Amino acid sequence: MAKSEDQEKPGRIKQLRMIAKIIKQANPKGMPIVFLSAIGTLAVIVAIGLVTDYLWYSVFIGILAAFTVGLVVFGQLAQKAQYSILHGQTGAAAAVLEGMRGNWQVTPAIAVNRDQDLVHLVVGHPGVVLVSEGPGNRVAKMLAAEKKRVARVVLGIEIYDVQCGDGEGQVPLGKLQRHIMKLPRNMKKPAINEVKDRLRSIPRNMPMPKGPMPKGTRMPRGPKMR
Repeated sequence: MAKSEDQEKPGRIKQLRMIAKIIKQANPKGMPIVFLSAIGTLAVIVAIGLVTDYLWYSVFIGILAAFTVGLVVFGQLAQKAQYSILHGQTGAAAAVLEGMRGNWQVTPAIAVNRDQDLVHLVVGHPGVVLVSEGPGNRVAKMLAAEKKRVARVVLGIEIYDVQCGDGEGQVPLGKLQRHIMKLPRNMKKPAINEVKDRLRSIPRNMPMPKGPMPKGTRMPRGPKMR
């Protein structure tokens, strides 16, 4: 058991270095912000300890708090850096959706048009969510057509449509996960699995976009504390 944990450590360190490199490329001030936030947290808690005569206790608490704050800031900057890399790429919304935590099933590109606009299918606690990529004037018809097609299979299940993009009334890529996660929880796990089974019967026979989709690209969730 200890041996397997030792083997995982180099992998985790390599992953952290890779994420740090991505942050540095997207924002040169990113890593200094991480270190300053951790050091600032430690300094504030130690200062409080000096005033209250609990110096050693505050040092211990300060180190834990600084580590936690550093991890949180590191994770947030990593997520922003990943968004900036994905922005403008075909299939960026699918990559963001596939990084969501929880019981979600994401089927990328269930509909594609000649302009490489996409519609992705998401199944989870809210029900069925159709997420589009592309200008609003082009994807509105695609979403309506897919909503009608899906509704024939999942009778009585709530279907939401979300336009991901930078246009008016659209959800920006950086806010897409949060928007989906905030939708009402209309279904429990058994119902979700039943809907997934029903949707597998829908045929998928359509042209894929010419540009490369960011395959397997997932949003970083930050390092886990042990």
